Amino acid sequence: MTIIDTPKQLPSVDRLVNTPFVQELVRKYGLALVTHCAQNVFMNVRQSVVAGKATNMAALVQSVLQEIERISLPSIRPVYNLTGTVLHTNLGRATLPESAIQAMVDVARGASTVEFNLETGKRGDRHKHAEALLCQLTGAEGALVVNNNAAAVLLTLNSLARRKEVLVSRGELIEIGGAFRMPDIMARASCKLVEVGTTNRTNEADFETAISPRTALIMKVHTSNFEIKGFTKSVLERELSRIAHRHNLPFVTDLGSGTLIDLQPYNLPYETTVMDALEFGADLVTFSGDKLLGGPQAGIIAGRRDLIEKLKRNPMTRAMRPDKVTLAALQAVLRLYTDSKRLVEELPTLRLLTRDLAEIEQLANRLVTILKDRLNQCEVSVAQTHSQVGSGALPINRLQSAALKITRPDLRRSGNSLNRLSKAFRELPIPVIGRISDDALWFDLRCLEDEKGFVENLHSLKVA
Repeated sequence: MTIIDTPKQLPSVDRLVNTPFVQELVRKYGLALVTHCAQNVFMNVRQSVVAGKATNMAALVQSVLQEIERISLPSIRPVYNLTGTVLHTNLGRATLPESAIQAMVDVARGASTVEFNLETGKRGDRHKHAEALLCQLTGAEGALVVNNNAAAVLLTLNSLARRKEVLVSRGELIEIGGAFRMPDIMARASCKLVEVGTTNRTNEADFETAISPRTALIMKVHTSNFEIKGFTKSVLERELSRIAHRHNLPFVTDLGSGTLIDLQPYNLPYETTVMDALEFGADLVTFSGDKLLGGPQAGIIAGRRDLIEKLKRNPMTRAMRPDKVTLAALQAVLRLYTDSKRLVEELPTLRLLTRDLAEIEQLANRLVTILKDRLNQCEVSVAQTHSQVGSGALPINRLQSAALKITRPDLRRSGNSLNRLSKAFRELPIPVIGRISDDALWFDLRCLEDEKGFVENLHSLKVA
């Protein structure tokens, strides 16, 4: 086969595209994509040839095929989450139950009743689909679903406190992942933030003093992914509710993650439930659908019917409304909460958070030998570790877990070895995402339920 070792010997893109094998690619993928990929390949090959690296026609064709496969891969792909963070924001947070997935497929496949009332034969209200279940589960008078909790907070503030003041304890002015800052949300909602108390201590008198004729509401914000300890004081929700209602003001609680059940019977730490927040006197509670609740990305507002109706009338609600697929999934997840036995069996979030340590250790002991065979230049061992809930939920609590700990003899001499090893796992057909710490690559197995698929996936592992 003719060796190509100078730029002049490279064929034109048209000539390459018209070769028999590439024409097969054209029939499969289309001329525009194949031509684009061939152009990308030629840019790189031309530089390689100039640098003295020869090629040939077969290699060019193979490079075009690889470029087509690379570009054709979806950018959102399934991965194995072995980071030790159950609700990992970067990896999609909650894994949906099969019933929710089926509900999404059913409504996505064709026409649906997303805004159609079968009884009247007229236009319906998409906000009604999840409202009844949410009210049943939380005891709220009304509920509204939007596209995420940031939208829920923004809509609530804009609807109830536009151009007015909102009182928040200074210690609750949080920033969470993605540079989401509560003060910025307040500004975008056209509210004036009034900081109450100090970072570590706020009392009832601070709120009483801060109330003015321009005050629109009092808000309590879950501190999400941090906790202040030591010389601290905060005002309990019941007392904040009494203060607000004494001055005829709404009291709003942003739970952030939000849960519909008491987690303590599942050997998890206490977290304020939506029902607790309403019982403590909140007029509205905002929370996420895709964190502890275990559903799709959504923001949920529950509470007083009159305030929910006011939010629905805000023109911003249309811009924040969820689509039919989200509503179908959320409905399916909420139905699981009506049966506690089905909930722990079928809701992946709860199942993973409550997974038995012995089960995880047994899985690790089965996989350690398999991984040793694939990584003959590495040391692989089973190690104790701690998982975390993630996404700002239960930020200081850790769950006992077991992991595969991978090291290499050369790791201490070169930090790049760990990164290369991690990259090799990310290049698998189903990427495996772990974490690097303490001179090792760790695969926390708490979230690994597809053992067979994981083992088969390892057959494609290429480690230098």
